[in-house]
Amino acid sequence: MALEVPPDRERFVPDASLSRTEMEELQRDLAEVARFEDDFEFDPERVGTTSGPLVAGVDQAFLTNEDPERVVSAVVVLRGDAVVERVHAVTTLSIPYTPGLLTFREGESILAALAELETDPDLLLFDGSGRIHFREAGLATHTGVLVDYPSVGVAKSLLCGDPREPVDELPEGARVAIEADGRMEGVEHGTVVGYAYQSRQYPDSKRINPLYISPGHRVAAGTAVDLVERSGGEYKLPEPTRLADAYADEVKREIQGRNR
Repeated sequence: MALEVPPDRERFVPDASLSRTEMEELQRDLAEVARFEDDFEFDPERVGTTSGPLVAGVDQAFLTNEDPERVVSAVVVLRGDAVVERVHAVTTLSIPYTPGLLTFREGESILAALAELETDPDLLLFDGSGRIHFREAGLATHTGVLVDYPSVGVAKSLLCGDPREPVDELPEGARVAIEADGRMEGVEHGTVVGYAYQSRQYPDSKRINPLYISPGHRVAAGTAVDLVERSGGEYKLPEPTRLADAYADEVKREIQGRNR
């Protein structure tokens, strides 16, 4: 069962021909549709188990030094630690990178990859922000709303928002709430919009930075961190997005090898 955009969501499909003002307005409209509370049927405590829900990781790799520049979007679906399906799509990038407008650059490829799925995942994990975004419409929120699936953003850096406590040298497993700040539109200052989460840390050093977890769509902020923690593995990134990253790089190497 491929993940496709329902007819009532087609107005939110990224359109690179829009002006920046129009893109930002579309994000504001989309954020009003997004739901930042739990709305799913699977048992979150079974995520990461052999009989648990299907979790799909989504990540990209860029085919640089090409004209036009292209991107590989990869999706890896796991049940527990078993890979159930891997799919990908390669498309031309629509616009240059602009902070806050990532979905307009990479969204076409992500949607194309999701459309290749035969399985029906219960949860989508994205390498990117969700609600922690200037207009509450990061990559995980935008795409989650488009396909109307529970989704979570797993970012490596903080786009906006303020941590309630310092996030340097956090011990493994620590969580620090991220509050909305003056850079965020449409949300009351101080609202918890996500968490800094220290997924891994060296026992004798504090060199690993935390992940920044935020709800994309149909998931609450606290639940989003729980889901990422249960999707964990031996590395900093949750296993679904880590494997999606590796698969995207694998496809990239294959394409570049054929082009030599």
